[in-house]
Amino acid sequence: MSERIRLGLVGIGKIARDQHLPALAESDRFDLVATASRHASVEGVAAHKDIESLIAAGHGLTAVSLCTPPEGRYDQARIAIEAGLNVMLEKPPAATLTEIADLAERAQANGVTLFTTWHSREAAGVQPAKDWLADKRIEAVRIAWREDIRRWHPGQEWILAAGGFGVFDPGINALSIATKILPGALLLDSAWMEVPEGRASPLRAKLHMRSAGAPVTAEFDFLQTGPQTWDIEIDTDAGMLRLAMGGSILQLPGEDEQKAPDREYARLYARFAELVAAGKSDVDVRPLQLVADAFLVGARAIGETFEF
Repeated sequence: MSERIRLGLVGIGKIARDQHLPALAESDRFDLVATASRHASVEGVAAHKDIESLIAAGHGLTAVSLCTPPEGRYDQARIAIEAGLNVMLEKPPAATLTEIADLAERAQANGVTLFTTWHSREAAGVQPAKDWLADKRIEAVRIAWREDIRRWHPGQEWILAAGGFGVFDPGINALSIATKILPGALLLDSAWMEVPEGRASPLRAKLHMRSAGAPVTAEFDFLQTGPQTWDIEIDTDAGMLRLAMGGSILQLPGEDEQKAPDREYARLYARFAELVAAGKSDVDVRPLQLVADAFLVGARAIGETFEF
């Protein structure tokens, strides 16, 4: 067993408390030794207000995991990389493609690991779906990703500001799965998005894409109450494959649903530990490229005002 990784967790918000802290608590590869957050802390763990003070305090850190919003994360990651620390990034990895490209270059130059995480790729059904699709002909793909912004991002004004991604914050999870499991490159043909009046980022979006000649459609909605929808249906020459509940449920043609417990973040941290031990990086920007493409070519409509 390699030496345990001494980790600093930056950004103690909802995703850190719901996912990162439980995954770290059960890990045998990491010790959470310090946090950095403007407004929150973790009981029993050294707390700092920002990443600069966290690094300056020492703690014998090996790595940091950044759970802050994408806007402003570049500077945090750059500071950590230049301090010789390995860096794990929550999704989406940065506010722009230029930022993540620069961070990848800096990580290589400083000999540290940079890991752009896509947690939905670690859902239980995703890898089995990829394996099953490998020798199939894809005929059509339908993605429906609809959830309640007030439930998952209560009061988080940043998500509808410029650089906040809006409905693409959850929608990019679907794109991360699609770019992993589809055999051909996923290309955007057109997009539409609805931005609430007075806001900068959309609450709804529709994408028309293609992969190896097959049409791929995606509908994202941030205003669905009640049961939440995170589904991908793929028509093939061998029948329809269905991934439900964000990839945690897999149904193959003629078979019962396959279900498994949520282990997404446990798998992410296990992968991060492997990368650190091997001195390698894993930087995949394909989901972010598709979102950038949608903002570049997409038509926009102004919707009703929105308040949390």
